[in-house]
Formats: sequence, C-alpha cells, structure tokens
Amino acid sequence: MTAAGLLGLIGAALLLQLAVGIGVVMRRRRLAPPPAVAGRAAPATRSESAWQGWREFRVLRRVFQDAAGSQCSFHLQPVDGRPLPPFRPGQFLTFSLEVPAGAADADGPQAPRAITRCYSLSDRPDPSHYRVTIKRVPSPADQPQLAPGLASNHFHDRVRVGDVLRVKAPAGHFFIDSDPTVPAVLIGGGIGITPMMSMLRWCIAEQPQRALHLYYGVRNGDEHAFKPQLQEMAAAHPALRLHVAYSRPLPDDVLGRDYQHAGHVDIELLRRTLPHGRHRFHVCGPAAMMQTLVPALVQWGVPTADVHYEAFGPASVRLPGAAQPAPPAAESVEVTFRRSGRTLAWDGRDDSLLDFAQRHGIEVESGCRSGGCGSCETRLLEGTVQYEHAPDHDIAAGHCLLCVGRPATALVLEA
Repeated sequence: MTAAGLLGLIGAALLLQLAVGIGVVMRRRRLAPPPAVAGRAAPATRSESAWQGWREFRVLRRVFQDAAGSQCSFHLQPVDGRPLPPFRPGQFLTFSLEVPAGAADADGPQAPRAITRCYSLSDRPDPSHYRVTIKRVPSPADQPQLAPGLASNHFHDRVRVGDVLRVKAPAGHFFIDSDPTVPAVLIGGGIGITPMMSMLRWCIAEQPQRALHLYYGVRNGDEHAFKPQLQEMAAAHPALRLHVAYSRPLPDDVLGRDYQHAGHVDIELLRRTLPHGRHRFHVCGPAAMMQTLVPALVQWGVPTADVHYEAFGPASVRLPGAAQPAPPAAESVEVTFRRSGRTLAWDGRDDSLLDFAQRHGIEVESGCRSGGCGSCETRLLEGTVQYEHAPDHDIAAGHCLLCVGRPATALVLEA
C-alpha cells in the first residue's frame, strides 16, 4: 500500500446524524425492539456457560472516549474472580442500579430506588473483564424542563473506580454473523458505535482477512468517540475501510483529516462508497437514522436476511414487503390484573400495557421499557398479547412483556 493510500485510510471516517435525545443513550438509550425474525441474527441470546440472575462486578477503570467527555467507558471485573463466559459481539449487559430518589419530603429523606438499564458491550469478548460505553443524556435543548437521562447521568456522576455493580449475563439478538466470506458493513449513529466497536474488534482478532466497512455518523469532532483507536485499526488492517460523517462540523473540524463525509449516513453515501457485490449490514443508531436507512437498504435490493439492526430511541422500523403483525385491539377490551385485584378497560390510548398499568396506579417492575431487559415479564393467564416487533428478551412460555405489548384480546395478567 502506498503512503498516500495509508493516509487516506487513516483520515477516512464515519458517518451520520446522531440525534441525541432523551431516548438515544441507552435507557441508556431506550433500546427499541429488534427487527422481525427475517432481519436479525439467529435467536440465541446467551451462552450455556452464562450465569443466572445477578452477578457482582467491580469498576476497574473509567475512560472518556470523546473530546467532549460525554461518552465514558466502564471496565468491569467480576468480584468472584471466575472467568467470564464468551458473548456474541453486539450484545448488551443489564444493570441493576441504586439511584438517589431526589429531595427529601415531609417525612424526611427519600430512600434510593432501584432501576434496571441495558448497555451494549463495546469491546470483544475477554475472560477477564467486560467494557460498556455510556453516553451522558442531557435534557433536550428545546425542552430544558425535561429531566436528563437518569441512568446515564448516574453512571457519569456517581459510579467510580472500585464501586460494585449488579449485572446480568450478556444477552440480545443483535450480534455479528460469523461468516468470514461475506463482507460486513457496520453502521453506527452516535452512541450506536458501541456494539460496532465490539463487532469490529472481534472481527479483527478472529477474522483478520474479512472485508470490513465501518460507517460512523456524529455531529462533530467533539462527539467523535474512539477516534484514535479507529484510526490505528484502519492503519494496521488494510481490510478495514472507515467512513466518518459529521452532520454539524465545528470550525476546527477538517474534511479529509477528521471526517470523510459532510452530512448524514444515508443510502446515497453507501451507494457511492461500497464496492459492488453482496454485503451483510449491521446497523445501530437513533430513530431518524433507523427509520430511513434500514428500509432504504431493502429497497436498494439488499435481502432482508442480510440486514441486521438495533435501534436507539422510539424507532419503529418497517421493512418493505415484510409481513405486518395483526393490529392490537382497537375497541375496548377488559384487562384484569389478578394480583392487584383490578379489572380495567383498555381503550387504545396507551402505547403499552406497562403505560396502561402505571396510568392506573398499578405497580409493575420495569427497566428498559423497550423489550430488552425482561424486568416487566408477567404471567399471561388468559388472552393474547400483540407485539409490533419481536422483543429482544426471550419471553418464557406463558408469559408476556408489558413494556412493548398491547392486548389483542381481553387479558388476565398475574400482575
């Protein structure tokens, strides 16, 4: 490779629009439901050696990955010292966090409360430790009265080296395929770069000859995470091609040095820069990106089996030609919460059974609110629950997820 070509690889980089909103950083970010079966990897979410329930991990290191200090990596080591099971690059960890309850009331200080959140692993499997990278979620600029991200700000402001966290085993249906003969296209928007880093580092270690194309879209250089690491990997691995896109470059951001494309990651960028032939696409990003780019890939002619994606934010991705699920009940149906002793009329105004229950004062444990962590899994005693997309959590037989489910018929729930 010529020196000019090497410099071109180093300067190349990534793509798109990061619309950081309240739901972008994982519930973190709220992790949107995964695609229909045709558009995701095989439904195996946990290795046989993974642990059950919660396991304690100590924070070994905190490392900021961007110039703005808004994206921090947390390196986690198991307290029990036992080797960690492997995971599929692209999967996530589920955390149970004790967060402050807020200001004291008339009865005195409020006790901390537990919340559950999920964050993508951002490194390749290592038996000694895991790494997650979490972006701080501020209040929206146009709605400053809204609260910032509860869990992401807790990690940034309160979780320190030496702290112990409760963690569930890696899980999730979004992970890279293992066929080295098909070039992989990894597309990350904003904090969606985290599962792509896991996939990328695994591929370089395990499949160094595999053709890789990484597209990464952010607003500007301040939010460009993993910049030196990505440039070093591109320089050392000719099979890797980087494409960085800045949608709102800063005055100091230089096209050709800091980023390769101005604007967003979209289908036209892929058309211009990808070589002809079959590719397998893995896409993760905010709602605006997912709702436009993923269907555009299918319209371009990419088989749905070659399109794998995970959305950040309240994205609802519909693939052209894909079978649509039956609509939920449009008319009023009865929903009985047996343990709570309440029978209520569902009228369709709520987005989910979880919202419905909470609006009526029924306490239901919940976490990610997007079908990933399984905290709201409830026994379904009678009736049918409909999901717009298959949840990422593997639901036990005879159970349902309230956070992404809506009634298709009258229901009797154990909650």
